[in-house]
Amino acid sequence: MKSLKLIGLALGASLALSTAALAQDITIGVAGPMTGGESAFGRQLKNGAEQAIKDFNAAGGLLGKKLALEIGDDACDPKQARSVAEKFASAKIPFVAGHYCSSSSIPASEAYADGNVLQITPASTNPLFTERNLWNVARVCGRDDQQGLVAAEYIAKNYKGKNVAILNDKTTYGKGLADETKKALNKAGFTEKMFESYNKGDKDFTAIVSRMKRDNIDLVYVGGYHQESGLIVRQMRDQGLQTVLMAGDALADKEFASITGPAGEGTLFTFGPDPRNKPTAKAIVEKFKASNIDPEGYTLYTYAAMQVWTQAVAKAGTTDAKKVMDTIKAGAWDTVIGKMEFDAKGDIKQIDYVVYKWDAKGGYTEINPKGS
Repeated sequence: MKSLKLIGLALGASLALSTAALAQDITIGVAGPMTGGESAFGRQLKNGAEQAIKDFNAAGGLLGKKLALEIGDDACDPKQARSVAEKFASAKIPFVAGHYCSSSSIPASEAYADGNVLQITPASTNPLFTERNLWNVARVCGRDDQQGLVAAEYIAKNYKGKNVAILNDKTTYGKGLADETKKALNKAGFTEKMFESYNKGDKDFTAIVSRMKRDNIDLVYVGGYHQESGLIVRQMRDQGLQTVLMAGDALADKEFASITGPAGEGTLFTFGPDPRNKPTAKAIVEKFKASNIDPEGYTLYTYAAMQVWTQAVAKAGTTDAKKVMDTIKAGAWDTVIGKMEFDAKGDIKQIDYVVYKWDAKGGYTEINPKGS
C-alpha cells in the first residue's frame, strides 16, 4: 500500500477518451493500492466500484448518461497518491472513491480540493483526513479515535493486570491508530509495558519478539498493516511465544490468514459490524458471490461511497463537486451498509466498531458485537 504501470494505463485511457465518449459518459475514479503490499485492499476498493458502476448503469445511469470508471494505483505511497489525484483532477473527473491508506488520502485530498474533485474514502481512518476544513472530503468509515477506543476498552477489560505491548509502523494510519489506542488505555488507568515502532516493509521482527518474550507480553497491539502483523504472529510462534496479537481494520482481508497459516488463530482486530451480514446488503452480496467475489473488508464500503455520490448528484441535478458536497452534508442516504448522514467535517454521524477473532479455518467472527 510502487509501480506506476497501472496508473499509466488507467490514466492514459482516461486522457485518451474521445470527445464523443466524454459527452456520453460521466467518468469517475477509484483509487487505492492496486499494487504493492496492500494490494489486497486495493482489490476490495476496485471490486466495490466496478460492481456499483455495473449496477448503476443497469438501472439507467445518472443524469441521463452512463457512468465510466477510471482506476488509479497509489501503491499506498503518498507521492504516488498525489500524482494520481493531480491527473484525475486534470482529466476533470468530478468524484473519486478512495484512497485506502490515510497516508495517501490526506495528500491526495489537497490536490482534489484544488482541482474541484469530491473525494469519499471508504477506508482511511486517520482523524486528520476530515480535520483540516477541506470542503471536498468525506468518509463512509469510522475514525481511529473511535476504533482505538473500542480496542482499548477490550484490552482494559480482558487483560487487566496483564502485560501489554503497543507497536506501530510509523505510517499515518499505523502510528495514528497506536497513539489513539494508547491514549484511551492510559485514560482508563492502564499502562502498557512496551511501546515500540518498526518500519513498514520490515520482514525481520526477531529483536522485537525477543523483547516481548523477555517482558512476558500477554497481548501486543499493532498499529500497522496486515503484511507485517502476519509476520509478527509467525515469528512470535516460531520463538514459542503465545502472545495474542490485536490490530485494527487493516487485518480485514483473508490474505492475512494466508500469511500466518494456522498461527493466525486467535488474532484479534477491530472493524465495523460485518457489512456482508446487513439486510441492506443481501441482494448486492449475492451479486458479488455470483461473480465469485467475497465482498469482504472495504468492498461494500466502496459501493456505499458511490451510492452516496450518485444519489446526491441525482438530487442536486449536477456533478459540480461543491454543490454535490453541500447536498451530501444536508441529506440522509440509503446505502448497502445502511442509512448514512454526514457532519460538517464529512464524517458519518454514527459508527460502531466491534472486535473480531481469526479462527483456525482462516475466517473471522465477531466476539463482542455489543462492544462487551
